[in-house]
Amino acid sequence: MKVNLYTTSGCHLCELAITLLEDMVRAGEIMEIKEIEIANSEILIQEYGTRIPVVAIHEEELDWPFEIPALKKLIKKYKIQKSIKPADKDLIK
Repeated sequence: MKVNLYTTSGCHLCELAITLLEDMVRAGEIMEIKEIEIANSEILIQEYGTRIPVVAIHEEELDWPFEIPALKKLIKKYKIQKSIKPADKDLIK
């Protein structure tokens, strides 16, 4: 499972979020953290500038402060969806 983290340099809250996510990588709960630097895009600055750090998994996002249980719930949701065959997805709506 890949987790995107919207961040910027010099953001102490982002550093806390990275530490939390790295702990989850070591625990095997997520496979990869992709840090997305918002300062490189005016669009990302407008979208995330006052919200960072923001974790995104697929189209769902969690703004800081995100709680570990909420993050684990979101990860579990997408692990379950990934394990369901495409024909079965219609049955769980």
